[in-house]
Amino acid sequence: MLNKLGDTKILKKDFKYKIMQTFLKNIKALFIIMAIIFAIPSYVYLFNNKTLLNFDGNLEYCFLLTNNINRLYQAIIYTIIITIIVIIYFMIIKFRKQIFKNVNQIFIFITIVSSIFVFVVPFWCSDVFYYLGIGRLAEEYHQNPYYTDMKSFIDNNEINMEKDTVMQKGYKNYWAKTTVVYGAVWTIICSIISFLSLGRLELGLLIFKIINLLIHIGNCYLLFKISKKKVFPILYGLNPFILIEGIANVHNDLFVIFFLLLSLYQLLNKKSIISCLLYLALATDIKYFTILFLPFIIIYYYKNQDIKTRIINCIKFGSLFILFVIIPYIVFFKDFRIFMGLLTQRERIAKGLYLFISEYFNNPPGLTEYIKTIALAIFTVIYFNTCVSLLFSKTIIFSKQMKIVYLFLLAFIFLLITNFQPWYFIWLSPLMIWQNSKNIKLIIQMQLLTLYANIVFLINSENFRYGVPFFMIFVFGILICIIKNNKNRTIYIRRNKFE
Repeated sequence: MLNKLGDTKILKKDFKYKIMQTFLKNIKALFIIMAIIFAIPSYVYLFNNKTLLNFDGNLEYCFLLTNNINRLYQAIIYTIIITIIVIIYFMIIKFRKQIFKNVNQIFIFITIVSSIFVFVVPFWCSDVFYYLGIGRLAEEYHQNPYYTDMKSFIDNNEINMEKDTVMQKGYKNYWAKTTVVYGAVWTIICSIISFLSLGRLELGLLIFKIINLLIHIGNCYLLFKISKKKVFPILYGLNPFILIEGIANVHNDLFVIFFLLLSLYQLLNKKSIISCLLYLALATDIKYFTILFLPFIIIYYYKNQDIKTRIINCIKFGSLFILFVIIPYIVFFKDFRIFMGLLTQRERIAKGLYLFISEYFNNPPGLTEYIKTIALAIFTVIYFNTCVSLLFSKTIIFSKQMKIVYLFLLAFIFLLITNFQPWYFIWLSPLMIWQNSKNIKLIIQMQLLTLYANIVFLINSENFRYGVPFFMIFVFGILICIIKNNKNRTIYIRRNKFE
């Protein structure tokens, strides 16, 4: 009798093992199938319409890209698909050693999955049409986009836009009446892509997406080269949040991360401070937040020098970095109005803490601005004191400094940015390398939570008043994840020393 019970248990275990092995053999195919299912509405829309010219704000945040189906039903379908993809993603992370025999298999699979999202219509954000528009404005019409906005130029000039569908689409964009809100390097990149587009919207978008795909794969490669761990390309490269926001929605944050990773690679692997600062300047010339890394990089590079030498080198190489940042602006500079677009973006309030304050607690008037000023002052003081303390520190460990930068970056996103957007959490991806397992898991969870918080917009529309419930769902989800992570074990990653 005991032998029969023992045999039954063994058979059950053997049966479960066979099922699991079968599942793991097919899990890559299942991920690809779900990615295709996610992309099907885009394929159908493009097949029926043949163009994106009429893709307007009414279809933004419509998952099935049609108003003929109730938005709640669309949101439910989206939630089911995304949840299945997320579950598969975590299963791949957990059983990565059984699924991938070598790093080449990882990169091949990332490339295949990512390529599917190239053909997903950017239904969550129309910024790419603004990117193409400002590039076209500069390249074809020889206008300086830091002083002339698309809408004013088109309204005040007789422009034949029948064949220039890039400008037609850019004219309808939310940012069309705003001068450039990004750094000079990004405007140059947009001009090159717009030149290649020949004024054709679909061609321009396809080129943009293919370049973003290549940048995405480059980011995976750099994460692997810096960390020397196969898990990081998987965590980043197959992350549904990155695939949707970075490739489907074509956000320029992938470029920022690419140059930032190149900078860190030059610092840690090549030990070259000049090329490191050059790449960091290129990143800063797209989005300025990367300047937060500057003092940590220079001080780390000269960690074995005496205090006086460190200070001299901070001044010398800090000045060199500023020079690198300024050079691309020479192409566009006329006067200091060149920075007006950056200020315009900073003044916009969307989705985050400041929208919550302005909607429910903005009494007396101006409270939002007052809190923002105090937050900036506190952040600046703490950041400055941290850098000074590091400058005089006897022991400087890069991994510890990157943990500090991670906290500063979180504070920057949540407390200093009024124009809070989900895709800003792409910025945290490079810092995963130096975090403990719980923080790595939390970064991924924060990124994925934005996909679920966006359901608010899927059900309703992209209107600023829905930004508050979006933010509440997001923050509440983060708190649950933090509590749960402190109770449960997380993925253990054996790490190398990066010193």
